[in-house]
Amino acid sequence: FSKLFSSRSKNTVFTEKTPLLKVSSEENGLQCMALHNPDFTTDDDSWENSSAEFEQRFQLESEMTSFSRSASSEKYEILDNLHVKFNLSKMRCCLKFLKVSGLFIFVVVCSILFGIYPDQGIPWQMLAVSPLESFSMNLTDFRDSALLKLDIGGPFGAQVDDEQTEEYIVVQISQNDDAGSRRRRQQQVVYNWTLPLRSTRNHQIITTRTFQIPNRGTIFINIQAFLQESGSVPLSMKHQYLHANIEAQVTVASIILLGVYVLIILEIVHRTLAAMLGSLAALAALAIVGERPSMVKVVEWIDYETLALLFGMMVLVAIFSETGFFDYCAVKAYRFSRGKVWAMITLLCLIAAILSAFLDNVTTMLLFTPVTIRLCEVLNLDPRHVLIAEVIFTNIGGAATAVGDPPNVIIVSKQELRKRGLDFAAFTGHMFLGICLVVLVSFPFLRLLYWNKKLYNKEPSEIVELKHEIYVWRLTAQRINPASREETAVKCLLMQKVLTLEMLLRKKLRTFHRQISQEDKNWETNIQELQKKHRITDKFLLIKCLTVLGCVILMFFLNSFVPGIYLDLGWIAMLGALWLLVLADIHDFEMILNRVEWATLLFFAALFVLMEALAHLHLIDYIGEQTALLIKVVPEDQRLAVAIILVLWVSALASSVIDNIPFTATMIPVLLNLSKDPDVNLPMKPLIFSLAMGACLGGNGTLIGASANVVCAGIAEQHGYGFSFMEFFRLGFPMMIVSCTIGMCYLLVAHVVVGWN
Repeated sequence: FSKLFSSRSKNTVFTEKTPLLKVSSEENGLQCMALHNPDFTTDDDSWENSSAEFEQRFQLESEMTSFSRSASSEKYEILDNLHVKFNLSKMRCCLKFLKVSGLFIFVVVCSILFGIYPDQGIPWQMLAVSPLESFSMNLTDFRDSALLKLDIGGPFGAQVDDEQTEEYIVVQISQNDDAGSRRRRQQQVVYNWTLPLRSTRNHQIITTRTFQIPNRGTIFINIQAFLQESGSVPLSMKHQYLHANIEAQVTVASIILLGVYVLIILEIVHRTLAAMLGSLAALAALAIVGERPSMVKVVEWIDYETLALLFGMMVLVAIFSETGFFDYCAVKAYRFSRGKVWAMITLLCLIAAILSAFLDNVTTMLLFTPVTIRLCEVLNLDPRHVLIAEVIFTNIGGAATAVGDPPNVIIVSKQELRKRGLDFAAFTGHMFLGICLVVLVSFPFLRLLYWNKKLYNKEPSEIVELKHEIYVWRLTAQRINPASREETAVKCLLMQKVLTLEMLLRKKLRTFHRQISQEDKNWETNIQELQKKHRITDKFLLIKCLTVLGCVILMFFLNSFVPGIYLDLGWIAMLGALWLLVLADIHDFEMILNRVEWATLLFFAALFVLMEALAHLHLIDYIGEQTALLIKVVPEDQRLAVAIILVLWVSALASSVIDNIPFTATMIPVLLNLSKDPDVNLPMKPLIFSLAMGACLGGNGTLIGASANVVCAGIAEQHGYGFSFMEFFRLGFPMMIVSCTIGMCYLLVAHVVVGWN
């Protein structure tokens, strides 16, 4: 002890009478307590050799040593944290620089490639053929090209039926056997292309087909007409050489599509910019191949009916929100569910599914999303989970009828399918039963997916602010490096403040968790409070909005059944928006335009260009052809079951990653040819129903798999509740798997077991 006391006696710090602070590190921070007031002197007086004093001084030495070590460790810990944060900040800056540089180089390269290849601008050649006079031409400039693209315009009808082939055009593509021989060889027919003719000659349709030429010899094109009566058929034709084979184009298209999904999934850029980058890459690929489209052609690829529908309904909803109607609907839904959250979610999903069976899915989500968001805000729910559930059941309900989803509309509008008995009633009656089974199974599975998810908001705003205050106090205390008694006391006081605030935070969290539950037991009291806060703010504007919206929805119905109305959905929505703008007498027009989801509209425009460019790169045709080849190799006794399974799952997976509208339009003729092939011997209806079931239900697989998904995400993002690609994927993809499985079982039982063909 003498060495200890002598070393302590030389320390001039302890020359005052001061309370001893005992500092100890625990989980919740530093705890400070006053011990006693011992006298410390550095005079020549002798120390009292009492054991109690020895013990006190030894305790003081250990306490100050531990405090010094604690302060030093805290200092180094803070420095380490700052060093780690600095390294992370540098890494983020480097990654951001690499991202911007890489994307900029990519855009520049695609722009250069698109700019150095000219637009061919090949003129149309007018001609006429008859049973007595055919048309022939020789192509001697076919050298380095791998494909020959032929466009023919004429009064063409539906696909050729083997039993009823009356009038048609035959296009023969032939080539010499040996292009390098000097002796004239006999021509060999490489392709026969048969095009059926309409009975009337006043309707012109342009048909395109790409031929893969085996060698570089001279190509001979011969066009001949087979008619029942004498006469001629006017035609127009142009040809074009492509510099890459189909496999190479499909590979490039797949890489572009994969790149777009990587940008969206990893959230490297906004999904609108990702679609624009993919469109530019696809256009550059078309330019390299030799099929660069003109500006007019690219603009024609955009589906303006869909954009007009979106814009018109967004304007209607923006004006509608000024009436307080969405708040009123939220309170009524809460009252009807009697405070039970899952009953309310089930009710919302069921109404969305029923409405989408008769309305367009996009229209349904445009109307439902604001109501749902306001309802969740009133009840302190997380809107994202509820919105994802709603849009999933919107896509499911849209598959039930012939007018609920665009793929169904495309199927029913085909004249050849109508002639073979697949009209509105037959299609709806068959699909409605299957979708009812899908809905019955999907509701329990949705509850299972949401089992461990907190539907309520995690914390209210006051708790978030309290956490931020605790963070500021703790950060201030950590920045103090105690070198004196006063600084030590200040740091202890700051940490004591942190402990006090943390105790308050725990109390608030316990109170908050007691207040929220899956069934609000004080729902009647809450209803009275909500009804006082959320009322209709403008009854006259509400009457105008309901009148116009009722007319618009009525016209949506009549457009599908009444043949005398020459207005599509886009025109109806645009006219309805114009009516309401006049009736509402809106002076602040910019306020309405600010509520329009321009990013969503631009995303759809870029997506239409991307999908059409990928179709020109033969990606969609390749998927259909490979599906048909797989069906043909299956044994005949199992062919129908395998065809139903294969068509449904290929359609579902393809519709999850590409637009289901061009995919459906491409697959219909493929399936029709399969049903007509005598070697395959498959009925037509099971194949078409499998296509419709897969294309509609597959839209739930990803965020951009269906138009309603993108619209819902855009509106939610505008309200501050946007959800990412992966957040939707974690819920949507399992729901897609389950719903497609139930639909597949229904089709197998109906067509394979029962034989409902």
